[in-house]
Parts: sequence; C-alpha cells; structure tokens
Amino acid sequence: MKTRITELLGIEHPIVQGGMHYVGLAELAAAVSNAGGLGIVTALTQGTPEKLAAEIDRCRTMTDKPFGINMTFLPSLTPPDYPGLFEVIIDKGVGVVETAGNNPAKWLPMLKDAGIKVVHKCTSVRHALKAQQIGCDAVSVDGFECGGHPGEDDIPNFILLPRAAEELEIPFISSGGMADARSLVASLAMGAEGMNMGTRFIATKEAPVHDNVKQAIIDASELDTRLIMRGLRNTERVLNNEGVERLIEKEKNLGADLKFEDIIPEVAGIYPKVMKDGDVDAGAWSCGMVAGLIHDVPTVKELIDRIMSEAEALITQRLCGILKA
Repeated sequence: MKTRITELLGIEHPIVQGGMHYVGLAELAAAVSNAGGLGIVTALTQGTPEKLAAEIDRCRTMTDKPFGINMTFLPSLTPPDYPGLFEVIIDKGVGVVETAGNNPAKWLPMLKDAGIKVVHKCTSVRHALKAQQIGCDAVSVDGFECGGHPGEDDIPNFILLPRAAEELEIPFISSGGMADARSLVASLAMGAEGMNMGTRFIATKEAPVHDNVKQAIIDASELDTRLIMRGLRNTERVLNNEGVERLIEKEKNLGADLKFEDIIPEVAGIYPKVMKDGDVDAGAWSCGMVAGLIHDVPTVKELIDRIMSEAEALITQRLCGILKA
C-alpha cells in the first residue's frame, strides 16, 4: 500500500507503532519495522542520553529497517536532558522523531538540519495546524478514544479525522481506537494516510511487557477504561483497576481541591510495576477503548500481515462489491 506516509517515512505499510512508556523498547520497535511498519523507541523510558544511545544500538542489531524515536515533552520538577537526548538521536542517524506533549518548535531547527522527519501527535485540529505551521512533516491525529492523554476537547475520530483532512496540507495518520484492517480502511476513507497503533501492539508476542498486562487487555471490553485527572486538565485514559478506583475516589472526595500530590501513589512510578512486574492493579496505566477489539496475542508480523491482507479484501471485495451492486 502506497500513501504519502509510506513515502515520507520509507516504510512498506502505513502502520506506525505508538511511543509507549516501558513498552516502546528495541524488541517491539524492531519487530514492527521488520514487518513493514515504523517501530518507535520511547526516549523517556530510557531517561538518559547514554541509555537511549544503547537502546538505539540494540534496536539496530535487530533490524536494518527505518525506526523512529518518541520524544514526549511533559511538565516535570526534574526535566529530562532533552538537549542530550536529541543530540543522541541526531548522532545516531535516526530518521524519524515522533514528538508529543508540548510544542516541539524549539527542537525543530536541529532536527530539520539533520534531515530528520518530525511527526507531531495532536489531539485537536488547531494543534495540528500549528504543527504544520512550525514545520512538522506530518501529524498523528489522536482521537478521544485513545489510551493516554486525549486532550480536553473530547472529539472522537469519526469527526476529528475528516476535520483534519479539511484543514491540513501535510499528511497525517490516525491514532486512537486503531486495531485492525477496519481501522486502517476507515482511516484512509476519512483522509488519513495511515494509522498509529498503541494498545494493540502491547498485546503482541514481542511486546516486552508482563503476560498479565497482555491478558488484562484481552479480558477488557470497550467499557473498561476510565478518564482520570480531568480536574487537573491533564486527562488520561487508563485501564480500570483497583488503583484507578482508589484514585477516582480521591478525585470525587477532594473535588476542586484535588492536587497532583494527592494521587502520587496511584500515578508515580507505576509503569515498571505494571509492565515489568505484572502488577496490573498497581495504579494508572494507559489503555485505549480499543481493548474491546483485541482478542489475541499474535506476533507483530502476523498482526501486520493480517491487517494488510484484510484491508485489501475490504477495499477490493466488500467496498467494490457495494459499488457494483
């Protein structure tokens, strides 16, 4: 399948792996790239320039295909060494960077000078237009269904993607609620040039997470995620569990008096406990509503091959058949 995104990123299939904390490691990124998509290594999981350099090198021992680095800008009392992390990305010759969170304008000149393609994740059309204006090569348009941070506008992809298509000139990919061939074909129909999958890639053989995490996603339905931190205007969609229920109870009891410090036990340092140790009830971890569409744990190649073959069948048989009828 050839789209503006496959051409831009130098990949075979218009499928991008989301940059996920403690999931976007070399094993998964390499598997996605080897299967024809774009794998993503998550920089902030590594934390330091030295560790990121080592992870990039490790990924290169597993694939000779293009892969990208996710760089998320979040408010923090002790910010990561962003200059050092970007220096490593450039020195290592990485071709694609996915940015998320705050405006990446500060870092674009150095990335562009190095010939790196920048894809910025956006949860609204206005943010996508800003990304286009400052020089991003593409955007990942993230609907309200997504796991992680959906923004504060609550616009689902059936509206958000066509609106992006109306406004944008640069190519964009769909993100949030993407799991299978239907997701891809629908995204293309609404103007996207491909799709980004996060939660779906966690439930694969190569995802370097505890089996309890994969099973929790399979067991979940589309009704089993919750929105937390709305009162802090830092909304996050997470899988419901005992820790999340404690957090929601705090939010309910404290109301407008809620402060981030009140929920630190349920949100700080949770990812290693969940992803490495398998304590899926430890607290808040990102998961999309798309869990309701995830029923197995295939290899990454099996998943991508299945998506592409079923997408072709959907387009050439079902949709063409409707036209002929």
